[in-house]
Amino acid sequence: METQGIGKVFDPASEHTPSIGRRNETDRHSSEEQDMKIVVIGGNGLIGSNIVSRLRLNGHETVAASRSTGVDTLTGQGLAQVLAGAQVVVDVANSPSFEDQAVLAFFQTSGRNLLAAAAAAGVEHFLALSIVGADRLPHSGYLRAKVAQEALIKASKIPYTLLRATQFFEFVEGIVNAGAVGDTICLSPALIQPVAADDVSAVLADLAVGAPLNGIVEVAGPDRFPLDELARKFLAARNDKRPVIADVRALYFGTELDDRSLVAGDNAHIGATRFQNWLNRPQTPR
Repeated sequence: METQGIGKVFDPASEHTPSIGRRNETDRHSSEEQDMKIVVIGGNGLIGSNIVSRLRLNGHETVAASRSTGVDTLTGQGLAQVLAGAQVVVDVANSPSFEDQAVLAFFQTSGRNLLAAAAAAGVEHFLALSIVGADRLPHSGYLRAKVAQEALIKASKIPYTLLRATQFFEFVEGIVNAGAVGDTICLSPALIQPVAADDVSAVLADLAVGAPLNGIVEVAGPDRFPLDELARKFLAARNDKRPVIADVRALYFGTELDDRSLVAGDNAHIGATRFQNWLNRPQTPR
């Protein structure tokens, strides 16, 4: 039931693809772009560190901001200092807790503090990472919190871009384990269109140096799978013998799914990395 060739593949390595983490010679002479200061909130995480590396390679002054660097979006500590002189903010920070009230409080408090500091600093583009299907799954506390975060950004006076991504390949293991009932995995057979974190980072890096869209764009992987089938592929690659049972009523982080819940629209950026190729890559020791 796997569907391939969805949308247009977005390949950072292709010479025909707009610059992702690299510029051509004409771009190198653009002093406006060269002088851009970009602050990545959550800059030490899976996505943030990747974006920072890409933008620095591209010659931009890029700051990785997180609690470990003295920047706390919940208290506001360090925000004014780190955003001074910044043209672009990229917000990829995540809540340390996924409990309904805690995650809502995180994105609302963090969002208000960050947007206020960005406005005071004269930031010209606010780019944030969100989730495909967030507005279609109101029974999920986490996704309600992401919708609340999006609403704050849209209501601010700062030009913005929201990138909604499908679930990362890197989080499939967590999805599988969340469906464990004893020695069995119970998951919905609804379609999912996972994407490599590296492909998401590439799109974010490109959006960060572009003009604000004042709207929402999406990024997803090239293949769609029933979620239970995706789990079987993952478990087989890890030599995990646990059986996977398809159940249309199985909850996905608190909500039931259908075939539209976790897939992107027709105009989404499509990452180049296929799930099976990602599974077959050499494993790094944990």
